[in-house]
Amino acid sequence: MTHTLFAFSLDDEEATGILAAKIATYLKAGDTLLLDGQIGAGKSAFARALIRARLGRMEDVPSPTFTLVQTYDDENGDIWHCDLYRLTHPDEALELGLSEAFETAICLIEWPDRLGDVAPKTALTLAFEAQEDQHHLTITGPSPWPDRLRGLNA
Repeated sequence: MTHTLFAFSLDDEEATGILAAKIATYLKAGDTLLLDGQIGAGKSAFARALIRARLGRMEDVPSPTFTLVQTYDDENGDIWHCDLYRLTHPDEALELGLSEAFETAICLIEWPDRLGDVAPKTALTLAFEAQEDQHHLTITGPSPWPDRLRGLNA
């Protein structure tokens, strides 16, 4: 069962970065974040900030729009940043090696609707929405996410 865990209003890219850095501390290998939302809603900014927070340095984090996948070496395993916008069938995502990455890496998936039924059932969904001068983020997820993210609002 999926639960709505949090809803945030993010005033700017700095606020997005602060939240991404907080969430980064809760992640471990085998976690998948499904970053959902329209173009310009803040998915890529969130992913960049989370990756930089995990790596502990200002890393160049290019968009994987054309490469589909960018990987980063984290001290606890790999981080996969995927942009599936150009895919037309879930099998194409599996051809990228995502089924193994879902088990062994931290996966940040932009355009998760392209995964269809192959999206991990344990994934945390982050729904981004842009409205005028503010962005909104709703986080939903199944167990054990409610317990794991306890304290995120603090």
